[in-house]
Amino acid sequence: MRDEPESQEPSPEGGLVDHPLTAQRLEKHEETLAGAGYPYRFDRTGEAADLQEQYGSLEPGSETGDRVAVAGRLMAMRRMGKLTFAVLQDRSGRIQLFVDKRTLGDEGFAEFDDLGLGDWVGASGVIITTKKGEVSVRIDQFQLLSRALRPLPDKWHGLQDVEMRSRRRYVDLMVNEDSRAIAIMRAKIVSELRRQFEARGYIEVETPVLLNQATGALARPFETHHHALDMHMYLRIATELFLKRLVVGGLEKVFEIGRIFRNEGIDSTHNPEFTMLESYEAFADYHDIMDMVEEMVRACAVVATGSTSVTYQGRTVDLGKPFRRARMVDLVAEATGEEISFDRPLNELRDIAVKHGIDPDGLWGHGKIIDALFEELIADNLWEPTYVLDHPKEVSPLARENRSDPNLTERFELFIAGAEYANAFSELNDPLDQRRRFEQQAMARAEGDDEAHPIDEDYILALEYGLPPTGGLGIGVDRLVMLLTDQHHIREVILFPTLRPEL
Repeated sequence: MRDEPESQEPSPEGGLVDHPLTAQRLEKHEETLAGAGYPYRFDRTGEAADLQEQYGSLEPGSETGDRVAVAGRLMAMRRMGKLTFAVLQDRSGRIQLFVDKRTLGDEGFAEFDDLGLGDWVGASGVIITTKKGEVSVRIDQFQLLSRALRPLPDKWHGLQDVEMRSRRRYVDLMVNEDSRAIAIMRAKIVSELRRQFEARGYIEVETPVLLNQATGALARPFETHHHALDMHMYLRIATELFLKRLVVGGLEKVFEIGRIFRNEGIDSTHNPEFTMLESYEAFADYHDIMDMVEEMVRACAVVATGSTSVTYQGRTVDLGKPFRRARMVDLVAEATGEEISFDRPLNELRDIAVKHGIDPDGLWGHGKIIDALFEELIADNLWEPTYVLDHPKEVSPLARENRSDPNLTERFELFIAGAEYANAFSELNDPLDQRRRFEQQAMARAEGDDEAHPIDEDYILALEYGLPPTGGLGIGVDRLVMLLTDQHHIREVILFPTLRPEL
């Protein structure tokens, strides 16, 4: 490669002609287009990781005679007289190209020397190991597949900035092996989740993203307008009510892995657009779902780490032992040192909330205050896997009444390492009770609670046809990937997270 101008790295925002380094690359690109151009395809016969595994035990200085064609991006080049050692990176990893002037000839060697870091190259040759034992391809022919008009960003200041890496994920993936590994591991975890459900007889379905009502959760939706129908619409905040309609219709075990949209804040565990897995199983209750979730989380941990014991934020999380199960009211009583019950006067519960830094809204009942105390005092401190059980009915409009306490529901949330990973119910299947709860939510909505659940008449109609006893589940896929890849911000596991526009 001819020496490129030594000057400050070009800004990624600048035009190609604005900097000598990119201007030179642009000139070479135009010369290639004016000549033979770039090929439309390349026949690759081997990938880096497979070749490293297959030939990794060869002795230093070995000659195999085995031919292979490899392709990828040039990541490094080191010149030693009539030899050039180049590093080629493909989706599986890296392999060295051994470029010998005696093999390529003067013209071919000069053409290879003219390549730039970041260029996509296809090369053919035989597998050897160098004197240092490095598995390499001694190439006898190569093709420039696509030229990088901007240099590799190994010295680009923005690469180390989390936000910049999120904005230009394509750059991050080029040079950051950890980012590529997370993306690949995410795919494996999602695949394992899908396999777990399919092995249990579930079928995967798809439900609408655009709705005339945002239902299925307590959250603020994104709003839009359908011009052809002249209709106000919302992006879905959950898939729940449509999936339960399918159970009513006789699809007894269904699940969906889909994008969910909530018009809420952004922080280390929240992105407005995220991935949720929801499932519904006829003839099951929330105890059945708890057992299933434990098995699935362990299976995903083994796929990701090879063990049911994982490290997160420098601490060990043991997913192999039975998950703790504790009622929300008992956890709040333990944390406050107070009697927490629905028999206690509401004003006394309000006083306890104020004592702990909570300002209760005048519309809150016992259940909302208990839930707020849990969030304030307990949720962030639950490190070992814990099922928090039996949420108040006031904050669980879609869950079935607890068979032991009419103030509570048969609902659980799974907490691990201070974050919620799953939410599940024994599903409410009484249409009369469901209407009453929707009406209570509608009253809260009329009083200004824009996260309260609207009345979904069609869903009530579906319930009137009969929903069998059903266990439902929602798993935050992004958070599960965070846990199993030891990432502490959700944007590290979402390839293209939501960010403010650049100024």
